Amino acid sequence: MTSVNITTDKNTVTVNGDTNVVTVATPGPQGPSFATSSTPLNDSNKVNNSIVYFDSTAGTFKADQTRTVENLVDGGNF
Repeated sequence: MTSVNITTDKNTVTVNGDTNVVTVATPGPQGPSFATSSTPLNDSNKVNNSIVYFDSTAGTFKADQTRTVENLVDGGNF
């Protein structure tokens, strides 16, 4: 016969005389969304030094090779 004894003040579970320490974790609250408008961020094509920009045609923020620190410095339109 299997017996289980759980003590909430010691974080231990005893099963058939063997005592084991058990850690229980629950997820915390969800953090804020990326944007207050719930607009998604597509960073699947990100590269080194990508800059986040809004693509109105796609209706999403993007981070990809189209806008990077390098291409803004080397001939970007200001």
